[in-house]
Parts: sequence; C-alpha cells; structure tokens
Amino acid sequence: MLKKENHAKIIFHIDMNAFFCSVACILNPSLRGKPFAIGRENTYRGVISTASYEARAFGIHSAMPISEAYRLKPDLMIVHIDYKYYEEYHKKFISVIRQYSTIVEVASIDEVYVDMTEASKQKHPLVLAKEIQSRLLKMFGLPCSIGIAPTLFLSKMASDLKKPLGVTVLRKREVEQILYPLSIKDIFGIGKRTYPKLMASGILTIGDFMNPKNEEIVVSIIGNTQYEHTKKCILGQSSDKVEPERYSDSRSISTSLTYDIPLSSETEILYEMRKMTRELCQKLKKEEYYTKTVDITLRDIDFHTITRQKTLEEYTDDFSMIFELVTELIEDNFKDKTYRLIGVGLSNLLHKNELPKEYNLFTDQTKEEKESNIDQLIDMFQEKYGKNSLYRGRKKN
Repeated sequence: MLKKENHAKIIFHIDMNAFFCSVACILNPSLRGKPFAIGRENTYRGVISTASYEARAFGIHSAMPISEAYRLKPDLMIVHIDYKYYEEYHKKFISVIRQYSTIVEVASIDEVYVDMTEASKQKHPLVLAKEIQSRLLKMFGLPCSIGIAPTLFLSKMASDLKKPLGVTVLRKREVEQILYPLSIKDIFGIGKRTYPKLMASGILTIGDFMNPKNEEIVVSIIGNTQYEHTKKCILGQSSDKVEPERYSDSRSISTSLTYDIPLSSETEILYEMRKMTRELCQKLKKEEYYTKTVDITLRDIDFHTITRQKTLEEYTDDFSMIFELVTELIEDNFKDKTYRLIGVGLSNLLHKNELPKEYNLFTDQTKEEKESNIDQLIDMFQEKYGKNSLYRGRKKN
C-alpha cells in the first residue's frame, strides 16, 4: 500500500489522452500515427479543437486558428466527428471506472475524479491504476493518464505530469520536490492570460509562486483571494471529497454541452441555447414545475468558466420569458472568445401545488398559448433556413 499521511484519501484523476483524437482513430484506424486535428473540415475558418500527438510535434495545438495550423503543416488532415460518438465512448470508459468505485465525479467528457480509498485496501493503487489503463486501452483503444494523490487538485496536477499513458503518485511531502520546479503555467487554474503577467514579473516557476518573498508581486497580479486559495491547493490543503452529485440540485435543472468544434459567435451560442431552453421548458411542463431564476454557463477554450444568473419577478414555465433572460445574459457576458462548453440552468423551482396563492395560472397559460405558434414558426424557419433566418424582436428601453 501507499503509505498514508494522516489517513489521507487516495484520489485518482483519470484524464483521457487526446480523447477526441483517440475516438477519431477508433472510428477511422487509418488515422493512427498520423498528424491530424479535430476541427471544421474544408475550411480555413475556425480553430483547432485538439490535435493528435503527431500533429503536436509540428507545434499544432488546441485553440490554434486552422489557418495557422495549415501554415505549420500544409497537408494537415482536419477531421470532424459527430459528437454522439464522443458521448458513446465517454459512457464506455465511465462504465469501467465504476467497476472500481461508486464514488466517481465526472469533471468533463474526458476526465473524472475517483475516490479509490476503499479499493486500495484490497489492491495497491499503482496496480489498480495500471489495470484501469490497460483495460481502457485494450477494450476500447482509449489511452489515459492517471494522477494519484490525497486531494482532487494534486491528483489533477499529477495526471498532467506524464502524458500519454502515464501514472504519477504525488504525496504532500513530495510537492516541493515535484511541483516547485515546474513552470508557473502548469498550475491548474492559472489561465493563459494570467501566467504571462506572472512570468513578466519574474514569477517563472511554482516555487517562485510559493516563495513568501514574492507574495506582494503575485497578489498584485491575481489578487489575495486567488493567491491564498491556490497556495493552499498546492500545499495539499484543498478538498479531498469526490462528489458524484456535486452539481445536482433537486430544486434546479440544467443542461450543457461540450463542443468538439468550439462556438465563436453570439449567434451560434444563442441558437444552441435556444434548443437547450426549449428542452428545459418541456421538462418543466411535464413535471408541472415553475422557475424564477435562469442561469447560463460559458467555458472558453482556456477552460475559464463563468456562470451568470437573473431572477424573474414571478414564477413561470413560459419559454419566451425564460429565453428572453438567457438572451440578456449572453448579450451582457459574451466576449470575443471561442467557447467549448455552454449551458442553461433553471433554479428556484416550485411545483404547481406550491405556488403562492396570488399566482394566476390562467393568465400564464393564456400567454403561453398566444406565444406558442410564434415560437414554433421561429424554430421551423431556423431549422430550414439557418440560424440567422428569423429572430423574435426585443423591446428597447
């Protein structure tokens, strides 16, 4: 067994290596060993979603404009795969992980945190990690790297140390030896816009970041709150709790999607969110629930995530009212970036039987009936003639 530090938990962070590219190779074995990238086919527009390891050798990486990728390698193959195949293989690898532990937290379509404390009482964690790696590769052709540590943050840092097909153990007492020499840009949570500022100020390594002499410099760049939080994470003082239901809430519903080809325009995002909002409203009506709070989630290609919300004055299940708030939230928060994940959520839910007595169900139903034909017409036009073909007008104050 790994020697426990004050009864520390054993957390695995399992990160699928170049997941989208791996699935592409499963579907088309002729791609194996070749430089290719996931993106829009037959165009110089857009950005690379991810690149095979062979393509990375030419300097091609995620978020790179396709035109720039072609400049580095003119004969680069660009491949587009239907997202349903990624979901299919996500479910397959999750099914294997659940055979080892029931405490699994899905972080994204290609990574999970797993509490392996109990499983490690029967078998050495390194043996378990190698076994999981071997099974995923043999059964599905999916390579992965695994980080083993006493906290979620350190397990994530550990899994990034050896790719592809690496297994890394990171104990608290080894943090200074293993992490401090690494580049500042390797700290999980330090974004691509932040680390250049730190480096320009002489904070080049994680060791520099942790040096008390540099605290004033670091705080001036990232703020005291993030500095203290990040420092605790690096020292192994962050959460060791894997939460399978971390984002679940019986009083809220939500839906989100990760896109292999990131979305780069406000129009594209609203088009996708319209469908998401429609789906959630249908669920509300089916379960006879009403909502008062609407939120949106945007995660860009640098993995910066924002969540914003607005609250209505009254409860509703009306699609038009809800999507109006979604639109306002996007207009207020959309930046000139490309986004890999978007989501819509409804919270502050009440069942029909729990609504305040003064709430007029009949008025709301009448409004819904008046709006439904318009909404259906808009949907038909957009499906037939494109995302920009027709939109509902909005009032200007």
